[in-house]
Amino acid sequence: MARNIIILILAATVVALPFVFRHEPESSRWVPGDPELIIISAHNEAIRYEFGRAFSAWHAEKFGTPVKVDWRAIGGTSEIMRYLAAEYVSAYRAWYRAEGNRWPSNGGVMMLDRRFNPDRPPEGEDPAGLAEWETKKAIWTGFRDRDDPDIFSAKIDLFFGGGEYDHNKAARQGLTVAPWAEGEIPAGLIADEMGAELIPSGLSGEIWRTPYLYGAALSTFGICYNHDRLEQLEVDHPPRQWRDLTNPAYIGQLGAADPTKSGSITKAFEMIIHQQCYESILAAGYDDERIAEYEAAIRAYRGNGDLPGTVPPAYQEALEEGWLEGVRLVQRIGANARYFTDSSSKIPIDVSMGDAAVGLAIDFYGRYQAEKSRGPDGRERMQYVTPDGGSSVSADPVSLLRGAPHREIAIRFMHFVLSEEGQRLWNYRPGTPGGPVKFALRRLPVRRDFYPSGDRAMNETAIAHSAFTSDTLLDDDVNPYQLSETFTYYSRWTGGHFNVHRDLIRAMCLDAGKELRAAWRSIVEHGGPEEQAEAMRLLTKLPEVPVPLSWDTAPSIPKNHRRLDYMREWTIFFRNNYRQAGRMAAGEG
Repeated sequence: MARNIIILILAATVVALPFVFRHEPESSRWVPGDPELIIISAHNEAIRYEFGRAFSAWHAEKFGTPVKVDWRAIGGTSEIMRYLAAEYVSAYRAWYRAEGNRWPSNGGVMMLDRRFNPDRPPEGEDPAGLAEWETKKAIWTGFRDRDDPDIFSAKIDLFFGGGEYDHNKAARQGLTVAPWAEGEIPAGLIADEMGAELIPSGLSGEIWRTPYLYGAALSTFGICYNHDRLEQLEVDHPPRQWRDLTNPAYIGQLGAADPTKSGSITKAFEMIIHQQCYESILAAGYDDERIAEYEAAIRAYRGNGDLPGTVPPAYQEALEEGWLEGVRLVQRIGANARYFTDSSSKIPIDVSMGDAAVGLAIDFYGRYQAEKSRGPDGRERMQYVTPDGGSSVSADPVSLLRGAPHREIAIRFMHFVLSEEGQRLWNYRPGTPGGPVKFALRRLPVRRDFYPSGDRAMNETAIAHSAFTSDTLLDDDVNPYQLSETFTYYSRWTGGHFNVHRDLIRAMCLDAGKELRAAWRSIVEHGGPEEQAEAMRLLTKLPEVPVPLSWDTAPSIPKNHRRLDYMREWTIFFRNNYRQAGRMAAGEG
């Protein structure tokens, strides 16, 4: 017994030695009383580790003390948004009641309303309607007029990571505030000394920066695949387009994530649908110049009709047909799924290990796992590819939360993340000057001076950075500023459908997933889609409850109907159709 105890003590000592003797400057050691910072984040552990460590060291150098970063990792952006909304409603409601005010049963909905205009009272003379509007105005403005942790707070400082959609939603709900007043952004963050933009407000239709959110890194969405598994499946050509994922060779071999849990995968699905909208419009005879002209006219239109007179109805019809084709394409991809996981980071891991042959991925998960999966010969077992013309370049922002308990430190963190020092962490190799110390994050920095440029000073800086980066940021296939030129994002096409896409794909591919996969397998085994046209018609049919589903009706469904009701109706609809399609393909009726 004593011998075992001695062995355990010796083993523990050996494990602890590297930590005991690891060199750590006195100035970077946090002690009670030093500053703290609380960040809620969808970023993975590697990013949290490297940014927490580097920011603390940066703060010690600049301000004399390290910072303890308290990370709150509760899941993806969907979970984060639900958590933040619940925390703010609870805190604000308690304060509002303590002030002697009545809190209505729908007070939380009033407080978070993204479309409410406090300067536009209801028309008419209905006293009850006016009274309700005045109550809503008091709740809505009372929340947004206060930014003080001593009044109410979610007790968190920053929202870091996740997509622009959720950060923008948080801003419109009043959950986030502007870190800097107009004209007070620190020099060198957004523009260089000559006024050239370092972080654009956006490119190709995507938003990268607003007064409330600041893109810290850039992302594309695409496909990861395992070289050896494709060879085993006798797939001649690796997937390069979203449509390639419908190949029957991938039945039971494709990894995907639940869009109701993952904002990044929802964005990937949106990219699939958006590209089909674009291709449908092109096929109808409209080129890029005409598309831009028509979309500008629609944005500026303030008439009574659905479209300005200068936009032909056939243009809109092509858009709507493209949306339907995009939804059906997602459905076909879902039919090949091996699983739908709650965690989008799981997919590249499984692909690299061969547990799945292909999968949908955000670029940095794919590149990071490709790095980790290198064999002894240095060969990457898996590959990530952004589909040609199949993805916009979107930003992962950082935002300051209302009532941040450590506001000054939080703003310093934002400064660090957007500065050249912070941006190096995203793609520098571990151990390089100013790079991460442990993990190659394999992410794309947002700053323009990391990429080729016509600006001589920026271009020289980009070349200097390239000596230390994991990815060749000078390459057009990696450079997000170049990639953005191959895809223009039109929010009108799919942006308003973001949330309903989550529910539709959940019902269509997850809740009815068993029946979908069985029907698809039956169709493939009995001649394939070309010979089973009627079965395919049933498979791809969309619900007509609570209203016939279309591009036009889809965004209004979550607003006008109870989610539990329409999700149940959709799931029943899909299950019945899939079963019938499978039987029809097998010749059973």
